[in-house]
Amino acid sequence: MITMTQTHKKRLSVVLLIVIGVSASVALALTALNQNMNLFYTPTQIKAGEASMGHMIRLGGFIEKGSVQRASDSLLVNFTVTDCDHTVLVQYTGILPDLFREGQGVVTDGRIQANGTFKAETVLAKHDENYVPPELADTLKNNACYQSGHAQKSVNSEPESKL
Repeated sequence: MITMTQTHKKRLSVVLLIVIGVSASVALALTALNQNMNLFYTPTQIKAGEASMGHMIRLGGFIEKGSVQRASDSLLVNFTVTDCDHTVLVQYTGILPDLFREGQGVVTDGRIQANGTFKAETVLAKHDENYVPPELADTLKNNACYQSGHAQKSVNSEPESKL
């Protein structure tokens, strides 16, 4: 039978403390990364329920023509984002980027509310004539709306509430 000397016990306890410390560090790092992860979704994916409510996500698509409505007494702006199949109503309070225009590509970070609207915290607009967010371009490669270069009123859009 093997007996442990005092030196062996000390070494074993040091090794166990190091393993526990490294495990705790890895667990904390993975938790922090998971909380800061923004997954990209299109309006079709959101309407299908693929995005979870209350979690920070990234919504991308085109700003539907005729959908931008600004409140006269605040910085609240409502607009719809479309992928030409479905639309999502977006509410944003703040100053929009200079390049924000109807029919152009947009990426917004925010959360889906219980009523189905998307409460945006940031809005990123395209930066030149040929820009479409890479995630959106991959999703819309075969979409006629994307290939025509602009987002028109979508056939399947549902009426959304106005300001």
